[in-house]
Amino acid sequence: MQRPSTSAASATTTVPHRLISARSRNGLFHLFGEILPPRGRMLIASTLALFVTLTSSGCSHSENHYLGLLGRSTTGRLNIGITFDQPGLGQRLADDTVRGFDVDVAKYIANELNVPEQSITWKQVLLANREGAIERGEVDFVAAAYSITPSRQQRVAFAGPYYIAGQDLLVRQDEKSINGPGDLASRRLCSVTGTTSSELLRRQYASTVRLVEFPRFDLCVTALLNSQVDAVTTDDLILAGYSAKNPELLRLVGQKFSVERYGIGLRKDDADGRRRVNEAIQKMIASGAWKAALSKNFPDPDFTPSPPPLAGRN
Repeated sequence: MQRPSTSAASATTTVPHRLISARSRNGLFHLFGEILPPRGRMLIASTLALFVTLTSSGCSHSENHYLGLLGRSTTGRLNIGITFDQPGLGQRLADDTVRGFDVDVAKYIANELNVPEQSITWKQVLLANREGAIERGEVDFVAAAYSITPSRQQRVAFAGPYYIAGQDLLVRQDEKSINGPGDLASRRLCSVTGTTSSELLRRQYASTVRLVEFPRFDLCVTALLNSQVDAVTTDDLILAGYSAKNPELLRLVGQKFSVERYGIGLRKDDADGRRRVNEAIQKMIASGAWKAALSKNFPDPDFTPSPPPLAGRN
């Protein structure tokens, strides 16, 4: 739920004050004007103004107070941020259902917080806007291939990691000359704005690679299929989903050149929520549900996923 803005809060404080002050002049003072001396009238006005200020500020405080993930879960409902365009991780289907490894992890966490699947509202988050969605209270947590980085930890808290990925390359099946990042000189490489993949490319390969950025990975994959770019780069788990969807057209290079730790993003000050989510991830791994979810969403025998991580060490 989005928190009310400062301007909205000040409006609700000012308008009732004017209304009550007007009623005071035309009502109370009119009725008792012949009885009360001027000093008594001033006392009534001061009392009414103080009452409006206290009650209005109290309402604004309660509206702006975030309950934390555990408090939100006691309402029996959660808003969870995921991607809608990443096969194998987070994808919305034609019937408006969602599926993927991130989705299964989020469902498991919600269930551990006593929130059933049917009480989850799935919210699409663009990769460049994940921190903002958490900070504004639009979602209670984010499970969206969300790499834990120091810069992001300045704005949000992370539980996990729940998966260790690595940056890789996706190319067309008939592309034989690209077998790693060393083969990208003067090539058109696509990634998504606001991701660690694009940041790494800018730092290490900006002088040789022609970087093309889109807001979503499905747009990068479409550009690759249409030969508008030569390769797509991001985490291997994301690329494996697209490769499995188009096995006759696309292939995963299989040369990871970074380490990406996927975490669950929460409000920065929500220590209790972070602790409970870490407990849920650890339980999911120990129970075998983590491995089952990974195998279900990434059945390609040519893709070897990473072993389970140690949640809580980020």
